Amino acid sequence: MQYWLVKQEPEAYSWDDLVKDGRTAWAGVRNFTARNNLRAMKKGDLVLFYHSVTDKHVAGIAKVVKESYPDPTAEEGDWSAVDIAPVKSLKNPITLDQIKADKTLQDMKLVRQTRLSVSPVTKSQFDQILKLGRTT
Repeated sequence: MQYWLVKQEPEAYSWDDLVKDGRTAWAGVRNFTARNNLRAMKKGDLVLFYHSVTDKHVAGIAKVVKESYPDPTAEEGDWSAVDIAPVKSLKNPITLDQIKADKTLQDMKLVRQTRLSVSPVTKSQFDQILKLGRTT
C-alpha cells in the first residue's frame, strides 16, 4: 500500500463535499509531477485530504477507489484522474503550522514542494498525521 496527499481549495471542493458525495473523480490536475503521482496510485491506497489556501489543514482520510484513467476534463494533452472516496474525518484537523513544527514531518512534499497538488507521503508521515489528528 502507498500513501498520498491531495490538496484542494475548500471553496472549490471541500472534505465535507467529498463526504456528502461519497466519491469523486480527482481530475483537473495540470502539473506533470502531480499527474505522474495520480498514475502511480493504486486501488486501496490511502490519501490525506488537505484544504489549501484558506484553511491549510489535513481534514480527513480518503482511499483510491478507481485507478488512473484519462481525465475527462482535459480538452487537450495527456492528463489523468483517479476516483477517491472518504474513509474517516480527522478528529482534530492538522494544520500546516503543526506539520512544519513536527520534526518527523518536515520532509513532507507538502512542506518542500508547496505547489504540488498530489504528492506521495511515507507510511511514517501518514501515521504521524493520524496520531496528531487523534485518529489512530
